[in-house]
Amino acid sequence: MKKTARDVPPPLELLCLKALWKLEEGNVKAVQGVVGETRPLAYTTIMTVLERLLRKGKLARRKVGRSFVYKPLASQEEMRRVAVRELLDAFFGGSEDDLLLFLGRADTKAAAAAAGEGDAGIDTVLL
Repeated sequence: MKKTARDVPPPLELLCLKALWKLEEGNVKAVQGVVGETRPLAYTTIMTVLERLLRKGKLARRKVGRSFVYKPLASQEEMRRVAVRELLDAFFGGSEDDLLLFLGRADTKAAAAAAGEGDAGIDTVLL
């Protein structure tokens, strides 16, 4: 199968994007502070990830003093739409109806599990 570029960033890049969405804009140290709440990473690691996101066109930056300030170019809402579109295309043949049917079945299974009717629920492997 041919590999194609994904529009949804990998987990570490997404973690930095989430930090920037929270901050609205920030330098490497500020992003490191937010990311460090859940995953302590080195300053240089954050800097590398931000540069990668910049090259991919996901961030803008401007020079302030001796450092760069980064700002996300896409909102969290826009990125969610892209992620759901990738999910639809990859697992449901682009069909929103098929996704809704799947989620409806998962909801029914969750209700059955809550009522004590066996082992049911959403398969968290996809989440």
